[in-house]
Amino acid sequence: MSMQTVRRIASRLLGVGKSRIRILDEEKAQKAITSDDVRDLFSQGALVVVPAKANSRAKARFKQSRKVAGRRRGPGSTRGAYYAKHPRKTRWMAQVRSQRAFLSAVKGQLKDGAYAQLYRKVKGNAFRSRKILKQHIDENKLWAS
Repeated sequence: MSMQTVRRIASRLLGVGKSRIRILDEEKAQKAITSDDVRDLFSQGALVVVPAKANSRAKARFKQSRKVAGRRRGPGSTRGAYYAKHPRKTRWMAQVRSQRAFLSAVKGQLKDGAYAQLYRKVKGNAFRSRKILKQHIDENKLWAS
């Protein structure tokens, strides 16, 4: 039997690729006729399977450690548009939560009905920030005292 045929049968029997089969004893391999003969060659050591090579993780680990240290994070590494990374809704939620937290903190210091009115305005996106909300309260004299 030719070496190619022996290699093909061995790869099928052992469940590995042809390139991983090494024929150490060619004379015995040429005498093989059946699949059982090829199986015997493997048990005798005339055929061996080369261990599979795995990709090293060393570079990946190094790269990860650099990222943890804050490297590789510049604008040149950015993938996607700005609002893909910082969605408008998320920014809006942070803004509204901040303003609502401020309102609830000063709730007792506001005039009657001012809290509810301001709360609705915050919901309607009337103020850009807590600072502007505070300016609005000052300008319209909504403090209780």
